[in-house]
Amino acid sequence: METTLILLGAGLLAGAMNAAAGGGSFVTIPAMVLVGLPALSANASSTIALLPGTLASAWAWRDEFRPLDGIPLRVLLLISLVGGLVGAVLLLVTPTRAFDGLLPWLLLVGTLAFAFGRQLGAALRRRVRIGTGVVLAAQVLLSVYAGYFGGGVGIMMMAMWSLLGDMDVRAMSAARTLLVSVANAVAVVCFALFAPVHWPETLLMLVGAVVGGYFGARLARRVPAERLRLFIILFSIATTIGFFWRAWS
Repeated sequence: METTLILLGAGLLAGAMNAAAGGGSFVTIPAMVLVGLPALSANASSTIALLPGTLASAWAWRDEFRPLDGIPLRVLLLISLVGGLVGAVLLLVTPTRAFDGLLPWLLLVGTLAFAFGRQLGAALRRRVRIGTGVVLAAQVLLSVYAGYFGGGVGIMMMAMWSLLGDMDVRAMSAARTLLVSVANAVAVVCFALFAPVHWPETLLMLVGAVVGGYFGARLARRVPAERLRLFIILFSIATTIGFFWRAWS
């Protein structure tokens, strides 16, 4: 019963966070580890549990899909598909013990990206303007990261795209949701076939995430966005510190 409550509660909170501002994996992976899953299995199981929510978000944004500063969306989709596959394969061949040591650093990268990604993108845009080739190369790396772990990847993508110039935030948000969903979807297929997924825990969390995503979207209309972001940043900092403590103790 305790495990069930932890997984359902984590799914509810993660779904609400993803619907409002992102960062749900900072809840689901620690919850999976807390109930006894190895870190690598927790990452794969978490990706599967959160996929329906990200797909629903992509569908909600469908009217805003358009090219990004002349880069066709189908090109970005292909990159995300291949990159997500590569990232998933890399995760599958990573030894469990190695991933245990790597996870705190991945959480740290995701936390920093979530906390400072927008500011960094805006600061760089004031100083440089990069070409589409660099953006596409960065998209390849971010898509691989999305398939492998993915914490904070949506913020990283938007920060990187902002270097192309003054772009429509709604278009970037829609593209971010679609491309992250595609990278996650291909990773989920790989994980479902080949990863040590713990299905009872995954399905419990999936149910919670779907319900949390619905109510999180409604909550996001009432709570100021910056308060939501601050909560997620503080939560992810605490989670990252906890995993560093776990790795070094």
